Amino acid sequence: MPPTILLADIGGTTTRIARAGLDGAAFDVRVEPNDGYGSLEEMFGAYLGSLSGERPRAGVLAIAGPVDGDDVRMTNRAWSFRRPALASALGLDALAVLNDFAALAHGVRSLGRSDLIQVGVGHAKEGAPILVCGPGTGLGTATLIPHPEKKSYEVLPGEGGHVRLGAVTADEARIVAHLVRELGPVSVEHVLSGPGLVRLHRILSGETATSHAIIQSALGGHARELESCHVFLRLLGRITGDYCLLVRALGGVFIAGGVGAAMAPLFAASPFRKAFEEHPPYHEHLASITVQVVVHPTPGLVGAAAVGRRLLAAL
Repeated sequence: MPPTILLADIGGTTTRIARAGLDGAAFDVRVEPNDGYGSLEEMFGAYLGSLSGERPRAGVLAIAGPVDGDDVRMTNRAWSFRRPALASALGLDALAVLNDFAALAHGVRSLGRSDLIQVGVGHAKEGAPILVCGPGTGLGTATLIPHPEKKSYEVLPGEGGHVRLGAVTADEARIVAHLVRELGPVSVEHVLSGPGLVRLHRILSGETATSHAIIQSALGGHARELESCHVFLRLLGRITGDYCLLVRALGGVFIAGGVGAAMAPLFAASPFRKAFEEHPPYHEHLASITVQVVVHPTPGLVGAAAVGRRLLAAL
């Protein structure tokens, strides 16, 4: 059997694991609930122990948290590890670890039409920065920076979910004030995430439900849940517009993350696009930018595989 690489997209709630060869096509894909394991070593050990044939020689892990060296700690889960020790424990000759949205950014340009849903009008300017952001257990961000002379892009990871959340309308001010009393300083992902949607819906309706239940009820046309999702998407649109202005993302915007994908059918009729564009005096600038929601089931693995092909070829 040709050499393979271990791929994983490790979120705060679930982990997607797979193998791939030099062609980058993922196989043996599994989705594991993180609560079922005490550590990453335990999770990967169970996965590798169930495989037949030669074990992977290298690995690429996309993880929900900052990656600044060999000591890695997740943001929304109490898991940490040292990269060399984990590579040794899994029997890997090489192991690359990168932020989950950095991995997404490596893969978005290879996604097909069926993997994306466009929101509003706009176009992508070739050779311009591309923004990748979106809500899941937290809110992730990354930017693709073009290198025209190399005809390639460099991925710049970000931590945009942890910038402070402000308000521009009376109802947003009420939401932020409520959250300040509850949490203290309020960051963007305190609202724009799965747990954030739960908080937002509780503030707006007085009801408590899971993010999945809220989205499913909104998709079914239930008024209170639909209102909560529309407020969520309005805030997401405004914040995404803010991020676009910071990097002049004329190459387009990809909204990723599990919550973003689940809400994909709600974007068109929501205030998202209006809030995205409503940044005077740059309305026309933002109106020209294409925004697409990623609905591919494992986009993080696509990006991890792109990195993995180069890693495997170098062994």
